[in-house]
Amino acid sequence: MRIGLIGAGRIGTLHAEVLNRLETVEEIVVADTDTDRAIALSSKLNASHVEDPAELFSTVDAIVIASSTETHAPYLIDTAAAGLPTFCEKPISKDLGSMDSAATAVNASGIMVQMGFMRRFDVGYRTAHELIAQGALGDVMLVQAQTHDFEPPPAEYIAVSGGIFPDMLIHEFDILRFVTGQEVLEVTATGSTHGLPVFGEFEDISTAVVTAKLDGGTLAVITGVRTDPHGYDVRMEVFGTADSVAIGLDPHTPIRTLDAGLDLPRDPVTVGWLERFGAAYTAEMEAFVNTVANNGPSPCTVDDACAAQVVAEACRRSRETNRPVLIEEFS
Repeated sequence: MRIGLIGAGRIGTLHAEVLNRLETVEEIVVADTDTDRAIALSSKLNASHVEDPAELFSTVDAIVIASSTETHAPYLIDTAAAGLPTFCEKPISKDLGSMDSAATAVNASGIMVQMGFMRRFDVGYRTAHELIAQGALGDVMLVQAQTHDFEPPPAEYIAVSGGIFPDMLIHEFDILRFVTGQEVLEVTATGSTHGLPVFGEFEDISTAVVTAKLDGGTLAVITGVRTDPHGYDVRMEVFGTADSVAIGLDPHTPIRTLDAGLDLPRDPVTVGWLERFGAAYTAEMEAFVNTVANNGPSPCTVDDACAAQVVAEACRRSRETNRPVLIEEFS
């Protein structure tokens, strides 16, 4: 299998390294608007490179889109026109209009697209998904979920990120749907720049709290913080009438306990996103290659990505208008 990789930055490099270890991948062809970066990555992996991503569409078996967010929708439209199965990093777009255009093109073409929501491949989240689907937790009453970054992004990234909801918490919105098997009906969101005022310069926030109502009756509380002095802390707790479970909680979770008799966290503390989700990133790319090879269904579709992005947009509107927002307002 010949895979075309668009984007040779941090996440593109990670995906390329995984692809390079898979026996079914015979060749990786790298393209990036920064030609030097494409050459450097292709040399590191003994891969090929092209100067223009358009050169890939007639010469490879599948595409991995790991370029900047504003390019995702146009590239998805291109791969749909070329009839190529595609892996695309989240989100589809920064705005719902181009998101809809890309999704329409993909669905009309019938190509398989797997979106890059790697938490679906994390063992803890997958196990919670299976337990709920089996009814082992009973009626799910409450979900609490969080993402705490270790270090805030630089100002130049904040300026183009699209904001905390589509950039950071979109993972929480997707995994909430995946784990519970329910759709979000309504959100109420608030936020602050307390402690990190630089985010306010870009009309963004550094701390967010979202409450959500789901169509199965479950309530959810989602929090996000752009900096955590102990490390990258991503967890979920699910409370049901028959059982309750936690995901992402282990002796290395970066939170200091004040309870007597405990000595947590233990070294090595989870410092970054790769330490927390490295295995999930590997599993999602393995799943993509296997799905292409076997002509199987996508484990995370563009429709899934659209649903998560609409929730993110509803959160933005809720914070700006200081009111609850129904998801149906975007239909």
